[in-house]
Amino acid sequence: MQKAEDHGGARLRNTVPGNRDQRTRSAVQIKPRAVVQRSRSSLPTSSPVSARKVHPRPSDKLNPKTINPFGDQPRAPSAFAAIYSKGGIPCRLVHGSVKHRLQWECPPENLPFDPLLITLAEGLRETKHPYTFVSKEGFRELLLVPGALDKAVPLLPRLVPVLKAALVHSDDGVFGRGLEALMQLSVVVGPSLNDHLKHLLTSTAFNSSSNSANQGRSPSRCCW
Repeated sequence: MQKAEDHGGARLRNTVPGNRDQRTRSAVQIKPRAVVQRSRSSLPTSSPVSARKVHPRPSDKLNPKTINPFGDQPRAPSAFAAIYSKGGIPCRLVHGSVKHRLQWECPPENLPFDPLLITLAEGLRETKHPYTFVSKEGFRELLLVPGALDKAVPLLPRLVPVLKAALVHSDDGVFGRGLEALMQLSVVVGPSLNDHLKHLLTSTAFNSSSNSANQGRSPSRCCW
């Protein structure tokens, strides 16, 4: 009986290491599966924020695409943009909740028209914000100051060619701003503009006919 028990104990002792080896092998086989599951769960998933569709903000309509006049430009800036960025225009754009306005560094009636009025007229050919607004509004406000007649008339020989360049521009927005500026100028200087009016109307009519012929439609631009 003791031998049998010894042999049985020996068999029992012999089976225990085998079971331990089986558990070790199964653990080795299970471990890679757990690692794979953890690696799969750690993969980045698309965030609902990134997948959300971006809608335009209401302020985008009030604030159109704007360039930084003080930053690096991809190409050489225009003469007006260069003057504006260096502080040559004594006013700055103030963004309002409803509309924009200009803030002058000093009262506009104290500013010399030469060369400021001509510089603002050159800015009418700009096509980017804020240059478009600054040139258009600055030109208008400068002509509203007391004594604008005496200051503007001597500049007509230099001012009219600049307005003509805006009137023959291919961009409709530039043409509209040039035409509006010409009408504002005519209100201020009156008959003093008559000597230049024929030249302006001829150039505008020629440009209108050329654009309409290229686009296959009848002329639509007129000054008055």
